[in-house]
Amino acid sequence: MNILILNPILYTAERNIIPNVDSIKDTMIYNMGIGFVALGHNVTLCAAEEFRPQKKEDYDFDVYFFRSDWTHLFPPSLLPFSKDLLHYIKKFHKDFDCILTSEVFAIHSLMASIICPQKTIIWQELTSHQKKMFQIPSKLWYNIIGRWCMKKVNAVVPRSIYAYKFVRHYIPQTSEIIVDHGINTNKFIYTEKKKRQIISSSQLIKRKNIDGIILKFASLHLEKGYEDIKLLIAGRGNEETHLKQMVKDLGLTEFVDFLGFLPQEKLSEYVRTSLAFLVNTRQDLNMVSIPESICSGTPILTNTIPASAEYIKREQLGIVKDNWGVNELKKIINENFIYVRNCKTYRSQLTNIEVARRLISIFNQYSKKYRQTFDTCV
Repeated sequence: MNILILNPILYTAERNIIPNVDSIKDTMIYNMGIGFVALGHNVTLCAAEEFRPQKKEDYDFDVYFFRSDWTHLFPPSLLPFSKDLLHYIKKFHKDFDCILTSEVFAIHSLMASIICPQKTIIWQELTSHQKKMFQIPSKLWYNIIGRWCMKKVNAVVPRSIYAYKFVRHYIPQTSEIIVDHGINTNKFIYTEKKKRQIISSSQLIKRKNIDGIILKFASLHLEKGYEDIKLLIAGRGNEETHLKQMVKDLGLTEFVDFLGFLPQEKLSEYVRTSLAFLVNTRQDLNMVSIPESICSGTPILTNTIPASAEYIKREQLGIVKDNWGVNELKKIINENFIYVRNCKTYRSQLTNIEVARRLISIFNQYSKKYRQTFDTCV
């Protein structure tokens, strides 16, 4: 199949500031493209120009960057709009068998839904209405645009059970099959060999609540038999200076390592050799770092906020508990082998190849339903 992926926003831009990067090859959607290619499909990825990397790259498939327009009204980091992308879809949509687009509340999804609805499959991550302007734009979009302008799309595929419960009220052809982010297991390699360390990897910003993780680790450090455990903190952000000073004030400098921003190959080394991956977020959806960790054989200790908390708890891929603390840290360390083996069993469902296969299967299933409905009407 010839597959067009519409995903203008390649990575998170905190406070509408798009960070400069040297490569997009670590982004989830790029590695999903590799999954489709591995299955023998031809892939084209369309992204916003603002997310173009600083360095020139050679890609495994076609990647095009489109200039954003009317950026004062449609910020590229939130709701990008591109006239060039619209013209591209109009001109070339007949060359593609399937169009995979991210989110119902997105202008590129609307473009595809109007121009070629039966080729369009929307991969939905949002689990509730966006809070901006008292949720009014989001509610208007889902109730009017979603219900009427997207009612003929091939299917909407939710990335979590919460996304399913949310979006099915607006678009009937929402798949009951949940498809989470796909992980490139050539980068995130499974191992049962662990070091006496635990890890957190995210932006170092207030929303991620890393200071709370440090305080919990400080309590663990006081427990007999756990004094040697190290905490690794990967990532960058405006809280970094504050967090480093906090570690110093707690007398934990020797036991907390700040790794900075790391490429996936290097980050994966730290993740797969850690006893647990820690999440203490105040607000998040499907964190790609969670399936990356599971694929590496590293169990998750998280609160209930991430959308993936549901299957982590169900499959016992770690511990899910709000306000987790020392007891949960000790449990995931002491019973690590059990959780690691559960991750090994489940990881095959999270690979980029398996996720690509599942998306294609859902697309074909709904295409068949549409043809049958059309034949019946005729």
